[in-house]
Amino acid sequence: MTVYFTLSDISKAYGDDTLFSGLNLDFKAGEHVGLIGSNGSGKSTLLKLIAGEALPDTGEITVQKTCRIVYLPQEDRLNPDQTVEAALFNSLADLPMDDREKHRRVNQVLGKGGFVDTNVQVGTLSGGWKKRLAITRSLCMDPDLLLLDEPTNHLDIHGILWLEQILATAAFSFMVVSHDRAFLETTCTGTMEIAPYYLKGYFKVQGGYRVFEQERNKFLAAQEKQQASLTSKMRREDEWLRQGAKARSTKARFRIDQAKQLRQVLDALKERNRHTTRVDMDFTGTGRQTRKLIQVHNLTKGFDSHPLFSGITFELGPGFCLGVVGVNGSGKSTFLSLLEKQILPDQGTVKWADGLKIAVFDQHRSRLDPDSLLRDALNPAGGDSVHYQGKSVHVVTWAKRFLFLPDQLDMPVKRLSGGEKARIVLASLMLQPADVLLLDEPTNDLDILSLEVLEQRIEEFPGAVVIVSHDRYLMDRVCHRMLFLDPDTLPAFYKNFSQILSAAARQRSNSEKSPADTRAGSGSRSASTPGSTAVSRSVAGSRTAPGPETTFSFKDKYELEHMEDTILEAEDEVTKLTARVQDPDIMARPQQLADVCRDLEKAETRVQNLYARWEELEQKKADAGK
Repeated sequence: MTVYFTLSDISKAYGDDTLFSGLNLDFKAGEHVGLIGSNGSGKSTLLKLIAGEALPDTGEITVQKTCRIVYLPQEDRLNPDQTVEAALFNSLADLPMDDREKHRRVNQVLGKGGFVDTNVQVGTLSGGWKKRLAITRSLCMDPDLLLLDEPTNHLDIHGILWLEQILATAAFSFMVVSHDRAFLETTCTGTMEIAPYYLKGYFKVQGGYRVFEQERNKFLAAQEKQQASLTSKMRREDEWLRQGAKARSTKARFRIDQAKQLRQVLDALKERNRHTTRVDMDFTGTGRQTRKLIQVHNLTKGFDSHPLFSGITFELGPGFCLGVVGVNGSGKSTFLSLLEKQILPDQGTVKWADGLKIAVFDQHRSRLDPDSLLRDALNPAGGDSVHYQGKSVHVVTWAKRFLFLPDQLDMPVKRLSGGEKARIVLASLMLQPADVLLLDEPTNDLDILSLEVLEQRIEEFPGAVVIVSHDRYLMDRVCHRMLFLDPDTLPAFYKNFSQILSAAARQRSNSEKSPADTRAGSGSRSASTPGSTAVSRSVAGSRTAPGPETTFSFKDKYELEHMEDTILEAEDEVTKLTARVQDPDIMARPQQLADVCRDLEKAETRVQNLYARWEELEQKKADAGK
């Protein structure tokens, strides 16, 4: 199989910070690899080295001559004064093709990108559509190998799903840096982590993120056991060495040499395992046992005659986590501001328990003073110690809990990375005993190891949590219910992300019906949708809310028995349409390509709906059998 690039004994450092040392790696044609690692581990630098935008300090990078590498960085490199069409056309300037061929290529990708008005200026696009344009421009350059650095940043859930569909059916190879584990699971057939706790500097497995997570945990556990075993052996050797060799025999000298080698191996192993340290966060509850912490009734809010959401009703109690999901501009942060008492609703009420204590994670980190020093940001009260859970903790020890080094304490906050600033905000939350945590996009900029700790702490928090995030992996794990906000539909509550996606797909399908059909289908909404008052009250008060009585009819039984065959047929249709999307003849016809892409989206939506229905029928069968 063709090898696209090879890294041989690569080393790279910035000042005293060594990212790679003796790194050896190759990448073969056809690979779809997710690249993960902690903040500052060198993921972005590795992509730049491969793309030729940075040079290694030592070692050699060999790239296959005919391989066209396209690099999509995190930062925006678009010209704001160009039109969408011009941005795509100009991206082909260095490719050996005439203008006619370039226009044909541009028309192909415009359909994939979903751009209707190709003459709109880039500078007028939202952050999400700029990111979509940057991705579309990368596709326009027809890569053999596409390098993507955090491509889901700024994309809402619809944009992420759009990108997933492109990468999951990609004929080109790619390496993508991302902290979105659901995205990695869907798009990647291989997963690689860069970290100093691996002997080779990285750990790579065939499979999506779930497979990687299992194999990584096994590897690190084995490495810890190896350290324990060698430590025990070294202890015996030290005892023998302290006794002194009874004779200067060859055997004694050999054992001494072996002991020295063992010490070197053990020290290197300890150093690697030392780097497995994670953020040590733990939110503090007040111990309040009040059953109703926040009561929301008929909540409605909009700005400048533009409604964001209306009719939201629920109760929030201890031990419950409510997720808030929605497209960009749907009012998620506004919803949290209402719960925080920062703004007033247009209609409806929010009632808080007496003396309710609320702690807030602000996604914009606007409460951080960029000019303050890290030590002051970590310890707003001042002094050398932090008061935490009734104990005094030295600020250096406190900083280490959040992976900060002592020499960083006198560094201004503005010089820290996004992930480091996020850890400061999390540290401030830990100092505030709270009944309710309001977390607005806390997953932004956090690496995967920190995300795993955050998940665990949210699950353990005794109070209530309301969290806004696009991180499907985290949300499905910690949330008991999710509120979906979309300007085109009424708010509704769902069990998980799968149900939200199915509902959004149904909404898109209904929007394509005639006006008469749409009116006919909307009359009974208040009685049947997940957003009704009765349902939202039943799910938001406790971890295990009783549902309505269900019956498992003969019709349900027949549908369940034939569901697997139905899904197989639907998935076969997706496979056929996917092949048509990649057909060169169809790609050469923008309108036909757009039609096939729309049919593919409908087919994939049908598969998602069928799986959701399968789960629903299995649950009905189980409930009826109780």
